[in-house]
Amino acid sequence: MCAATAAAAARQDAAEHPAAHRVGSALFYAGSSFLITVVNKTVLTTFRFPSYVCLGIGQMIATLVVLYAAKVSRTVQFPDVDRSVLFKVLPLPLLYVGNHITGLASTKKLRFDPFPALPALPALPALTRSLTGAAVFRSLPMFTVLRKFTILMTMTLEAYVLRRTFSKPLVYSVGTIVLGATIAASADLAFDAQAYAFILLNDAFTAAAGVCTKKKLGVEGLGKYGVLFYNALLIVVPTVLASVFTGDLREAVAFEGWAQATFVLCFLLSCFMGFVLMYSIVLCSYYNSALTTTVVGAIKNVAVAYIGIFVGGDYLFSWTNFLGLSICMLGGLVYSYLTFNNKPPESNAGTSELKLHATQDSKKSAPV
Repeated sequence: MCAATAAAAARQDAAEHPAAHRVGSALFYAGSSFLITVVNKTVLTTFRFPSYVCLGIGQMIATLVVLYAAKVSRTVQFPDVDRSVLFKVLPLPLLYVGNHITGLASTKKLRFDPFPALPALPALPALTRSLTGAAVFRSLPMFTVLRKFTILMTMTLEAYVLRRTFSKPLVYSVGTIVLGATIAASADLAFDAQAYAFILLNDAFTAAAGVCTKKKLGVEGLGKYGVLFYNALLIVVPTVLASVFTGDLREAVAFEGWAQATFVLCFLLSCFMGFVLMYSIVLCSYYNSALTTTVVGAIKNVAVAYIGIFVGGDYLFSWTNFLGLSICMLGGLVYSYLTFNNKPPESNAGTSELKLHATQDSKKSAPV
């Protein structure tokens, strides 16, 4: 009964939203995700801004300012501050804190330059440098490979939390993406346990936040803008206090780059793009699913990896890695075709359906 209900809900979701909205929101998210990667990498490595936590705080404050101004001008509507509304948003803010911090931390640890005396290169993600002196390279393309495991985590969480079911072709396309990521990662010659730990933690938080966002969008009295605003509101205060306790805020305030107009512009752009990215995630999840949002991000990341092969020189090329990236792209394109070809991403196709949600069989068969 649960499987039939989930499949029916998926078909209804697809019918409610036109294909143009679904595809448009996916493209909007892909573009926003790419641009914020460029800007964040520029702020954290090219200008060597010392605190990714404070950069995240700036992005949260920008979200609050933009949405509140839009509410005052009656451009958008969401409920006023109320205790019941705040409780409705939980635990999404906690997941976003983890996602924000681990995401910015993994971005900062993408690449270390063994020649710290050299000046910073132009503001492209594959060309930026950081001043650490460690003789190890960690490339942006390798970051994009490890991010693919978010897809598998998201599918698992959707099955258990949202009781979703997935067609066999869709499951196979996701498996192809993960297989390609595994093959590509097996050829990585710049292994670093700390950097990879941040990325995998970011995967887990991203998957959990995506599924929780999709669930909260269905809560009465919140809406897209309410989820965004109150999520940021509950995040920003404890994050500021944490930055004071850890000394991040002091380092950020004492940063010498505040006297440079170029850095200030990049910092403000990063803050605004933080709002744009969070809005695009909510929009894509609203019109599609958490899994589709995750796959769109994966396809974007593979495209960035291909660019990194030809631009920048920090990509450690190997045929195994290139083959893995190509398999990822193939799986992503197949998923996109199945999802946006006038069909819902989760369908009830009789015997062709794989039921990935939890069952109560284990309880029934448990020994007495």
